[in-house]
Amino acid sequence: MESALKPFRILAYIVGVMLLVLVTCIVLRYGFGIEEPSKVVSPIHGFLYMLYLVAAMNLGMKARWTWPYILGVMLAGTVPLLSFVFERKVTRRVEAELVTATA
Repeated sequence: MESALKPFRILAYIVGVMLLVLVTCIVLRYGFGIEEPSKVVSPIHGFLYMLYLVAAMNLGMKARWTWPYILGVMLAGTVPLLSFVFERKVTRRVEAELVTATA
């Protein structure tokens, strides 16, 4: 489980930051008519989000979470700032499970 936690945490932060950048690009595109940044950032965010989904699924399967919880963690990458909140929740949950498993 520990081996799956680190990639999840890294990708949760990256996807969270990229989502904030994407929101900024969308505001530039639709609010000010500046389209170029969103054309670059959108596919990068999409690719990184797919990696986040794989990392969340990997961690969820190793931790034996329920499907609704796994899906909730996966969807957290679609709402600005929520991936940061879920990263902390998930990290605390996994660390507590690891302590329980070793005790």
